[in-house]
Amino acid sequence: MNHPTASLSAASRPGLILTSGHGTDRGLRRELNEDSFIATDPVFAVADGMGGHEAGEVASSLCVQALRAIPQVATGERSVTASLLQQYLVRADSSIRAAIGAVAGTTLTGAAIMEQLGVPYWLVMNIGDSRTYRLSGGCLEQITVDHSEVQELVDAGEITPEQATTHPRRHVVTRALGTGDETEADYWLLPIEEDDRILVCSDGLTGELSDDEIFRIISTVHHPQDAVDSLIQAALRSGGRDNITAIVVDARFPPAAAATS
Repeated sequence: MNHPTASLSAASRPGLILTSGHGTDRGLRRELNEDSFIATDPVFAVADGMGGHEAGEVASSLCVQALRAIPQVATGERSVTASLLQQYLVRADSSIRAAIGAVAGTTLTGAAIMEQLGVPYWLVMNIGDSRTYRLSGGCLEQITVDHSEVQELVDAGEITPEQATTHPRRHVVTRALGTGDETEADYWLLPIEEDDRILVCSDGLTGELSDDEIFRIISTVHHPQDAVDSLIQAALRSGGRDNITAIVVDARFPPAAAATS
């Protein structure tokens, strides 16, 4: 069994302190790890490549390279907007098509930190079926909505969410970068609350663990890096049928800032 790669980062600025952990694992059945990620304040995102034969790995890597080129990633300035993210996703889409044609693509999900008038927000983005969750006030919520055939069936009332987890076409996405016609991401803007925890992950995690299982781990394992390690190990124990990548980001305010807000 190959061990996950993981590391820790922490960033502190007036009004908000972020602590994050991240890790990725090839899984137990895949020859390559086609997942890529970025976990650099203010952008935390996971790209899950599709296509096989190394093409998916190239697609996800090019996507993350595009995100790393966002000026705020170099400066650490928390001023990323949805229009700016979309601009760089279009660049990612073009670079993937130029490199490998439309034979492979990648999903992308994650959160950027955006401050307006001194108030910080999670700017959540999604294209495909990787997911971003928020643990806030003791409740776990899936922020993103899967762009997949089974999600459309669930929305139409033709199958239940439980049936979707075993549906034979559960891995067919309806939106991706590098392939298909639709490359527009969905965006959500959520005020950051004290002790928020964000989980960004590929479907190699959610394909193995239910939301209840995810909740039990990220609500009880205190440190973000330990939570990431626990999630990956749990997914491997459950079968590890796909590449597994996770990022956990914790937000808290210094006492003075918390009292002010």
